[in-house]
Amino acid sequence: MNIIDALGFIGLTLLLTAFVLNQLGKLHANAFWYHMMNAVGGYILTWYAVILENIPFIILEFVWGSVALYRIVTFKNSHESERLEEKTE
Repeated sequence: MNIIDALGFIGLTLLLTAFVLNQLGKLHANAFWYHMMNAVGGYILTWYAVILENIPFIILEFVWGSVALYRIVTFKNSHESERLEEKTE
């Protein structure tokens, strides 16, 4: 196995681990680490798809990683607003 394939398997493992842990109830879909695993895995697989010149896979993984990255960026703000709502109730 070469380094390119190894990195592809790392990306795949991150995405599948997040999915399986979520399905087993071990990692909530709103958890920071769920989104982090999806972002890193998605962007690794985007890079892998670029190397393979697989356009549909590039689009899929780039969107997957970008949505997860958006959730990471908005994660802190959403949790701060949730804490404020809890305090006012």
